[in-house]
Amino acid sequence: MATFPVLDLTPDELLTTTRTVRKRLDLDKPVPLDLIKECLQIALQAPSGSNRQGWQWVVITDPELRAGVGRIYGEQVEKYLNSRASAAKLFADNPDRAPVQQRVGDSVAWLGDRMGDVPVLVIPCIKASADLPAGNQAGLWGSLLPAAWSYALAARVRGLGTAWTTLHLEREAEVSELLGIPTGFHQAALIPTAYYTGESFKVAPREPIDSVLHVDGW
Repeated sequence: MATFPVLDLTPDELLTTTRTVRKRLDLDKPVPLDLIKECLQIALQAPSGSNRQGWQWVVITDPELRAGVGRIYGEQVEKYLNSRASAAKLFADNPDRAPVQQRVGDSVAWLGDRMGDVPVLVIPCIKASADLPAGNQAGLWGSLLPAAWSYALAARVRGLGTAWTTLHLEREAEVSELLGIPTGFHQAALIPTAYYTGESFKVAPREPIDSVLHVDGW
């Protein structure tokens, strides 16, 4: 099925080493559009509610459009980094997690300055009413986010790095106007995509399973 080379990874290796890539994105190496299409073709195999397949995918390669999206994202990153929610400020009193959080904050800042320089930006969208439905929206977003993550996995196994970002969504209307996204379609993420530098990704540290697992009740 694949026409581009794929890495020799087991399913578990793929799932446990698909990292958010920021500083290791190669901003200078072009990414073939056909390679992005191949990753999206994999993504379209994901499930969706009632098999509606209501997703649409905006792929941005034009330098001016990338710069426009990058400007909006960069302004939102600056706002985020100055907020209490900033990754660098979370767990500041935890000696085990604070260094990792600081590195995350630094990489967010790096990407904020360079989003418009990433060769390909991908925005997954889904059709919905002008106002998002009240109550639990899990059914709506559950019909898009698995496909978007499948795209990231397909990119990883083909030697591409991605980052899941959403900070631009506070200004979603501006991005929609810039890209001509019609009313009734909502954006779920902004996924910068590029070849990555370096050779490997490691399994990330996580909290022990017993600290988050509840069997037969909370």
